[in-house]
Formats: sequence, structure tokens, C-alpha cells
Amino acid sequence: MKMNAVPVPRGDGFTLVETLVAIAMLAVLAVLATPSFFAWRVRDQVDARAKALVSTLVFARGEAVRRSARVTVCRIDSALHCLAAGKPCPAGTADWSCGWAVMSERAGRSSLLRVLPDLAAVSVTGTLTDVAFTPPAGQVIGSFRSFEFAPRSPSAATRGDRWRRCVRIAAGGRARVIEGACGASS
Repeated sequence: MKMNAVPVPRGDGFTLVETLVAIAMLAVLAVLATPSFFAWRVRDQVDARAKALVSTLVFARGEAVRRSARVTVCRIDSALHCLAAGKPCPAGTADWSCGWAVMSERAGRSSLLRVLPDLAAVSVTGTLTDVAFTPPAGQVIGSFRSFEFAPRSPSAATRGDRWRRCVRIAAGGRARVIEGACGASS
């Protein structure tokens, strides 16, 4: 007697080889996308920090007008005291990345209005240790000022001016964010 072979139905799904190929392709895509994701995250941190400084400056200017008092934005230490010129942050950097605070000064007394904590991933450089706004219109004491924001540890994916932001403050007290380094033409 001859036996007829019964066909074995093929189940729906993937074979082991197909699954391994798909996993290998996903791994390659993940490796290729990681630098882009890192660069996107760093750019987002730089943008957010620059916008946070502009927001703080707008708040300080408005408070100077509202309170009819001098309002200062300054770099701070861990005890929320303004740092003196040339004094480094607790982390050892001499820039604004250690955070900043808004202080109102009236009758020789200083009161804390707002604090923005440190963000070590972003370097915030500026020649000033503080920015003071005065009543009645909230003008900035001194001349034209700027702060430059950049990744603290740039990688090959985050080099160049397109990863930097510049916050410029006019003598009238208005601040704005500009893409690129402060020395770049805009």
C-alpha cells in the first residue's frame, strides 16, 4: 500500500529567519538614529534654556515697572545668593549655567521673586554677573548685553553656530533670542 502524503498547512506568521532579519534591521536603524536623537535633545535643551532666560528677563522688567523698584537678575549659588563677578558656580564653571534668580531691591532690602535652577548640559556665557532693570520704564542699566547658549560638551553632531542661541538685551530692556552665536551676523 502506498500512502499519500498529507500537505502540512503553513501557519500565518513569520519564520525565525524573517524575524531575525527584521530585528537586525531595527538594530541598524536604532544605531543610525541615536546621534540624531541626541542632537535633537541637546538643541531642545539649548532652545529651552534661552527661552527661559528671555522669560525671566521679561518678568524682571515687568516687576521693575510694577513695583517701581530696581529688579536684578543674577547668577546664583546653591544657597540662592547672587554670585560676585568672577566667582564660579558650585560646579566650578564661571558661566550662568548654575542658574539664576530674580531679586527685587527696595529700601536696602532684597527679596527673592523667582529662581531658575542649574542645567549643566547647557553652557550660558555672558560678560555680566547680573542684569538690573530700573523703574519707571524697566530700562537696563548699562549698555547692550548678550548671552550665548551652547551645548556644554559638543559632539560631532552638535558643532557649529546652528546649535547655539544668542539672547540680546537692548538698553530699553527688551530681550530676544537669535539663532546662532552672538558674534555671528544676523
